[in-house]
Amino acid sequence: MVEKKLESKMAAVDVAKAAENLRNLKLSGHVGFDSLPDQLVNKSVQQGFIFNILCIGETGLGKSTLVDSLFNTNFDSSPAPHTLPSVKLKSHTYELQESSVRLKLTIVDTVGYGDQINKEDSFKSIVDYIDAQFEAYLQEELKIKRSLSMYHDTRTHVCLYFICPTGHGLKSIDLVCMKQLDTKVNIIPIIAKADTISKTELQKFKAKIIQELNANGVRLYKFPTDDESVSEVNSQMNSHVPFAVVGSSDFVRVGNKMTRARQYPWGTVEVENEAHCDFKKLREMLIRTNMEDMREKTHTQHYELYRKKRLEQMGFSDVDSENKPVSFQESFQNKRSNHLQELQKQEDEMRQLFIVRVKEKEAEIKEAEADLQAKFERLKREHAEEKRKLEDSRRQLEEDIIEFNRRKQQFATLGNSHTLTLGKSKKK
Repeated sequence: MVEKKLESKMAAVDVAKAAENLRNLKLSGHVGFDSLPDQLVNKSVQQGFIFNILCIGETGLGKSTLVDSLFNTNFDSSPAPHTLPSVKLKSHTYELQESSVRLKLTIVDTVGYGDQINKEDSFKSIVDYIDAQFEAYLQEELKIKRSLSMYHDTRTHVCLYFICPTGHGLKSIDLVCMKQLDTKVNIIPIIAKADTISKTELQKFKAKIIQELNANGVRLYKFPTDDESVSEVNSQMNSHVPFAVVGSSDFVRVGNKMTRARQYPWGTVEVENEAHCDFKKLREMLIRTNMEDMREKTHTQHYELYRKKRLEQMGFSDVDSENKPVSFQESFQNKRSNHLQELQKQEDEMRQLFIVRVKEKEAEIKEAEADLQAKFERLKREHAEEKRKLEDSRRQLEEDIIEFNRRKQQFATLGNSHTLTLGKSKKK
């Protein structure tokens, strides 16, 4: 870490020296490169602009109504149920035009946020969505044939986090979710339906929210103060965060004009009246003053952080093992060489494992063959023994038959001689 700081300081010194060596010349006439800002503006107007808003908050806090009020139109939206098993994100893209400026606006709503009994992983689908948009842009960047000018950038530029107007501080789900997102997106906390609590309670609620966010290390989006033209107003607006807003889709006649407002039996709450809520301040900061800064910060900070982590996961680095600068090509070649070595190592391990398995199988086959041979020999011996026993039995049977026939013949002979003897006796 110290070496990196030293290298950055040395690089800064080198840049300063190079700047000192530059020659400042005066022009003797008009050249025309002072029109570069106008050229940039014309090109940007022709291409159009992209802005993506992520709205996070519990169902029923008026997210869709507030977005309608911010852009003074009616976006397609349908009431969300409270029975979803998990948080789902719905994205809708619209083409808007004001004067000659075209804006491609994407609104992402978190449907079912905070409705589950187990809210432990409520933020996971939101983090996955933001990372997926970063990954899609990174893959487009890494292509050989890129078309970033035609690519629809879906990276989230701002997150409007809607806080329930309880007056008792933030919920655990709010702190956990914002802590998970503060390095991935510009977070602007908003107290929704601010007309439900009194002014005194609202100020205490704001102070308590900021205290809890600071105590838990949650980093919110700060309106930039380095530009002299907007530094004063941005400094004032940073002290108004979180904005207490009211949205409405109804128009009420106030004086001689129709304005967005909420009508109550006790009076009318005007959306664009700064004495009633901070809606006008939010619109001024979000759309009219700092929209381009949010787009730039998304690209230069949040996306760069994600890109750095992903490239490091892929094995790329700006320095080698000796902390010396290395080009992307060299890093790629080293990564490729290491990958090939790893593949060769895995191949050798697989080959050795295959040889061991073959030897084990051969041993099993030989053992089974020996068992079969032993069984065959045993059966052969048993068969020979049975055959010998059968031969002995057959021989014994033949001998018994011969003996039986001999005795039978002998008995027959004795019977005939006895008959002759009896006959002679009768004749006498």
